[in-house]
Amino acid sequence: MSDQSVVTAMTQAVELAQNNALAAIAATKDLSAVKTLTADLNKKDSPLNTLKSDLGKLTSVDDKRTMGQLLNTASQSVNAALLTRSTELESLEISARVAREAMDLSEFTTRRKRGHTHIVTQATQRLEDVFIGLGFQIAEGPEVETDFYNFEALNMPKSHPARSEFDTMFLEYGDPNSVLLRTHTSPVQIRVMQTWQPPIYAIMPGRVFRRDTPDATHMPVFHQIEGLVIDRGITFAHLAGTIEAFTKAFFGNEFTSRLRPSFFPFTEPSAEFDIRRADGEWIELGGCGMVHPNVLISGGIDPEEFSGFAFGFGIDRMAKERHNVEDIREMYTNDLRFLRQF
Repeated sequence: MSDQSVVTAMTQAVELAQNNALAAIAATKDLSAVKTLTADLNKKDSPLNTLKSDLGKLTSVDDKRTMGQLLNTASQSVNAALLTRSTELESLEISARVAREAMDLSEFTTRRKRGHTHIVTQATQRLEDVFIGLGFQIAEGPEVETDFYNFEALNMPKSHPARSEFDTMFLEYGDPNSVLLRTHTSPVQIRVMQTWQPPIYAIMPGRVFRRDTPDATHMPVFHQIEGLVIDRGITFAHLAGTIEAFTKAFFGNEFTSRLRPSFFPFTEPSAEFDIRRADGEWIELGGCGMVHPNVLISGGIDPEEFSGFAFGFGIDRMAKERHNVEDIREMYTNDLRFLRQF
């Protein structure tokens, strides 16, 4: 057989092998079939690879070059078709899996959303919004504190009788009774004074811990929010005005506030503040006062140059009063009948 006849026969064989391969690729139904076909087409005895070994039958260099290019083109076409089919089938399998694992959520489209923020979280966010509107910034601190920040820096040395009012949860870490779960968010005030430059207008919301027995008005884990103002020329009148502005902003213009003399080791003078409901009833809300000079010194503030006031109250009690909840424990029972009301 002449070289020309061999070239013609090989050309036809290449075209046939390529067309058969492309047809087989198009007929595959899944990725597994594509992988099997890919292995078959790459075997040494596959039609295209067999034809490559037949190049030695040609004597002309030009004929070998021409047939070699033809075989390479056919191989590239087959490999491209394999890649395209593999991508197509992979996409189809992903779509099928998504459809197979899809969840029918249509039953919730006409109902109230499945969940919402907890009643205490709602109160915290609303309090933060009110105080931000009054010009305060939010500050946070660690829940595990040292005795210094929780007591000593707040004018309560180890011998101070006010410590007995705090049923403290101490941790077995470091020196005995030196590390604890904070009993109030006041330690954040010290940390703020140590790191912020006056003037300071900040609130400190957070979770606190005490060894309390749960009852209708107490929980061993509860939430507080405290405020701190440090600036030049701050007086008790500024404190009273801030409490009144907060009361009306949070509860409404029909509410008002009053201050009653009290005692706290970290403020002097100190007061309890109450709010009066629209029905005339007074409710005790929290404590406040002018920051004690010793506390300013612990925070690195010069009491001869700056003065300030602080206040604080329980967020859980705030939520309880705002929504007329009889028993504070109800807010933590996870009873959906209760939680869905808010």
